[in-house]
Amino acid sequence: MLIGIVSDTHDDLAAVEAAVSLFEREGVDAVVHCGDFVAPFSVTPFDADFAFHAVRGNNDGEWAVESTVDSFGTYHGEAAALSFGDGDGAGDAVDVAVTHGTSAVLVDALVDCGDYDYVFHGHTHAHGVEARGGTVRVNPGGLPIPVDGADDAFRVATLDTAASGVDAVTHYALDG
Repeated sequence: MLIGIVSDTHDDLAAVEAAVSLFEREGVDAVVHCGDFVAPFSVTPFDADFAFHAVRGNNDGEWAVESTVDSFGTYHGEAAALSFGDGDGAGDAVDVAVTHGTSAVLVDALVDCGDYDYVFHGHTHAHGVEARGGTVRVNPGGLPIPVDGADDAFRVATLDTAASGVDAVTHYALDG
């Protein structure tokens, strides 16, 4: 199973459309958005040929973001615990925690608790992947912003459940 991971799209329709195009080209089965759509109009392009899951980001102040996501996907509020894959030989099922990442303490607690194979988060606009214990922390990145440590290009990621650990994660820089 292939999972698309995106965060911090901040109403940039060109970036959203680039992410959706990449995910469709790669044939993802599901996409997880780690928050900060900002407004409902930037949610609707994710209504595509994949399952869709989203959590709330600190800039998602429009209440209609939730109902827009729920019209074609699943909105999980502040955080989600998801399971992907079915162990049918194409990779084992993986358990994933998803949060926006506003609280580094919460992200670290989710990684360190040992209950999840992967923890997805955004917020920092800096892509990264890190294995700690039996859990891999994945930040897909986001739009470039003028903050120290932020990416210089819009980035997203995929997770291939047929692989494991950090080798299962691929980051992509997109024109947005």
